[in-house]
Amino acid sequence: MTRIQVFKSRREMQLLHNVTLLKTYKFNLGFEPAGHKVQEGDGRTPEGAYLINRRNPNSRYHLSIGISYPNTNDIARARARGVRPGGDIFIHGTPDAYVNQQDWTWGCIAVKNEEMDEIYAMVQTGTRIFIYA
Repeated sequence: MTRIQVFKSRREMQLLHNVTLLKTYKFNLGFEPAGHKVQEGDGRTPEGAYLINRRNPNSRYHLSIGISYPNTNDIARARARGVRPGGDIFIHGTPDAYVNQQDWTWGCIAVKNEEMDEIYAMVQTGTRIFIYA
């Protein structure tokens, strides 16, 4: 079974098949990378266990695969704070304008376009993704 592990503080994403490491990728995050996403517009990437829930071959960020944020816990936490949880969190490529910038997304995980080609080919809808601080 394929799975993805994301280590935000190391800016390292691992693609695994069962216990075998297939590939490691470096990436950029949102403009506020520390901490779990708590509300729309906070620039953070969520932390926790999610699924890849959609694929977009026509993304304006080269290619993209969607992360199932927000889940029911995320929604409940946001409601308790009186805010909206946000959404549309993806792993995607990097437009030319952002190639030399660090942490420029709104909470997504951005890899190089060539790497996104590999990831898109190997990761299917339903793949588990674990995002760690």
